[in-house]
Amino acid sequence: MVIFFAITLAIITYVDRVCMSQAAKFIQDDLHFSKERMGLVFAAFTLGYGLFEVPGGWLGDKFGPRRMLLRVVLMWSLFTVATGWAWNWTALLVCQFLFGAGEAGCFPNLTKVFTIWLPKHERVRAQGWMWLSARWGGAFTPLLVVWVLSLVSWRWAFGIFGLLGVVWAIWFYRWFRDNPREHPNMSEEELALLDGAELPAAGRVKVPWKRLLTSPRIWLLFVPFFCMNYGWYFYVTWLPTYLREARHVSLEKSALLAGLPLFFGGLGSLFSGLIATRAAKWLGNTTCARRALAFTGLAGAAVMMLWSPSIESATLAMIVLGVASFSNDLAMPGAWGACMDIGGRYAGSLSGTMNMMGQAGGTLCPIAVAYILKHTNSNWNVAFWAAAAAYAIGALCWLFIDPVTPLEEEPRTKAAT
Repeated sequence: MVIFFAITLAIITYVDRVCMSQAAKFIQDDLHFSKERMGLVFAAFTLGYGLFEVPGGWLGDKFGPRRMLLRVVLMWSLFTVATGWAWNWTALLVCQFLFGAGEAGCFPNLTKVFTIWLPKHERVRAQGWMWLSARWGGAFTPLLVVWVLSLVSWRWAFGIFGLLGVVWAIWFYRWFRDNPREHPNMSEEELALLDGAELPAAGRVKVPWKRLLTSPRIWLLFVPFFCMNYGWYFYVTWLPTYLREARHVSLEKSALLAGLPLFFGGLGSLFSGLIATRAAKWLGNTTCARRALAFTGLAGAAVMMLWSPSIESATLAMIVLGVASFSNDLAMPGAWGACMDIGGRYAGSLSGTMNMMGQAGGTLCPIAVAYILKHTNSNWNVAFWAAAAAYAIGALCWLFIDPVTPLEEEPRTKAAT
């Protein structure tokens, strides 16, 4: 049930998020503003999402994920609905910023939930299933949005999608408990499987922020997450526009093709989560397995990003971009698994901080693409080259990351060097 709640919420987050990229053309025409301003709208969501990642994760560590997830899901659902009420560009900007701020606590608190409720050997696999669901939620959203937009205006579409989160929040709050031992349906046999995992992870904790933020290996974890988010956010912001303007495909076909990268990305997350344990056995330890999967994935994404724009067929180009997304997501379960292993009872705070750094890359991407197009006479190839460069940097960083040693076991002198 815990994994079910995580999967359904991951789907809802991406349904709400991807809706904006599909509705962008309708919103621009209705409210009369430029691509540069639309890029800032995309970035406003990611900025709010990034800035509130750390508070969201920290509050989950302090007060427990049950109350935090109730609050953040209700908040972002409210501002998803409010997006449909926007009367001008400024109102839309504010709504998207607050929508992002609300959604910020989602994945750090779900990571906290996994840390409390799942045995250590199952956590990365659970992350794989969750990110598969998130990506597939985004993959099928374009088709869903096009269908909804054929029935109602973009304003009503945001109202409909916002209500999904309200239903989830109420159901989750009634069922979930921060400590598995407090759940009426938990048996002693089930608790024994946790092997005490719930004890250090649950409850109020004092996060050692100085140690966390002065550890070089933790910063080394942040950089590739920034890079992979820069590359990935192109798929959920400008890709539908690229297909219509550079590839000259119809609205309906662009909705189908734009979903391919997210569909393949979900498979990458699932594959990485499922193969992680076997890869650790083949390579001798978990560190080598995570490094190998992440390096191979991000390097492969860089190559596919360079190749895709040179392909004449729009469908084949999106398949290649789908392989780039698949490769990108080979690093996802390992990165979030590193937060659980390194963070322990501080998993919410660490994962929130990592995701904040990632969202900085996601904030930069839509703005950078808009200005690249403006100053290169709409040369989309340059935007792809920039994403490929970001992926390459992320791949190199993963060669040096220690993704398993708990923060509390790291020598204090090492964290300060």
